[in-house]
Amino acid sequence: MAFIHHKRPWEIAGLKATPEHVYVNRRRFLGALGVGAIGLLVPAGCAHSEETPAKSNLGPTSLPSARTAFYPAKRNEKYKLDRKLSDEAVAGKYNNFYEFGTDKTDPSRRSGKFNTVPWTVEITGMVKQARVIDLDDLLKRMPIEERLYRHRCVEAWAMAVPWTGFPLKALIDFAEPRSSAKYVRFVSASKPDEMPGIGEQNWYPWPYFEGLRIEEAANELTMCTVGIYGHPLPNQHGAPLRINVPWKYGYKSPKSIVKIEFTDKEPPTFWDTLQPDEYPFESNVNPNKPHPRWSQAKERLIDTGETVATQMYNGYGEFVAHLYA
Repeated sequence: MAFIHHKRPWEIAGLKATPEHVYVNRRRFLGALGVGAIGLLVPAGCAHSEETPAKSNLGPTSLPSARTAFYPAKRNEKYKLDRKLSDEAVAGKYNNFYEFGTDKTDPSRRSGKFNTVPWTVEITGMVKQARVIDLDDLLKRMPIEERLYRHRCVEAWAMAVPWTGFPLKALIDFAEPRSSAKYVRFVSASKPDEMPGIGEQNWYPWPYFEGLRIEEAANELTMCTVGIYGHPLPNQHGAPLRINVPWKYGYKSPKSIVKIEFTDKEPPTFWDTLQPDEYPFESNVNPNKPHPRWSQAKERLIDTGETVATQMYNGYGEFVAHLYA
């Protein structure tokens, strides 16, 4: 019997690709939406773009073979897109990664001194055994694969990206949390000597920190990401380890993770601490819940400028709606 593909609601039309070289300037884009200036407090985790191509910035050291041997990783065909992937060059040029500065080109321009070798991750809190594990050793234990995900920024634009990594659920199983653990907290690196934005913006509560309910963290979509576009993460994308939660706004996907903590209390988060009325803990993509300063009912495809309807849970309701019933 012939294979019949039933399109999932989160799949995107193939002709609606997002070539990176035509990403628009953030202010120009928001102006077209009628948003106006966002101001200083715009959350990290959202990539931006302009026509200038980017350079991948893997830092000053060569990477261990444990981080490169599995490329190209086998693609998990369960997670499909029906549009072309965003062009890599521009996706790497404009990023919100305030540890390197607030200008959208700062992460790609200023992250060359950010050293990700060696890299360790602390696993702590309500677990069977707290530990610090070398990332390269961790990767040898994890089921590495590539997935195609769409990405929705809180600023109301969208793109599609091929991530390489492993389900966060696999790391949770490795960590062996106690049954009383209800949340997972993530802490990003804070290296002022290598991340110039930290010293320049010393009013922020560094290091960056985020959190998920343990059911959200263990959902099959939630991904620990170590690569993009078939190679290790460049520094500006959150090397060497970031989290991706595709049904939530981008700032819920913390970068350059150094600590994962299991707790029974809802952890504070970076942007919720600063502006709780704008960036709450849950932060699911929801077209019916506007940001206090702009609507979320529409999103702009970065390449064409086409405005399309935002889908609930970014179109991933099939996988996650039951978490919020």
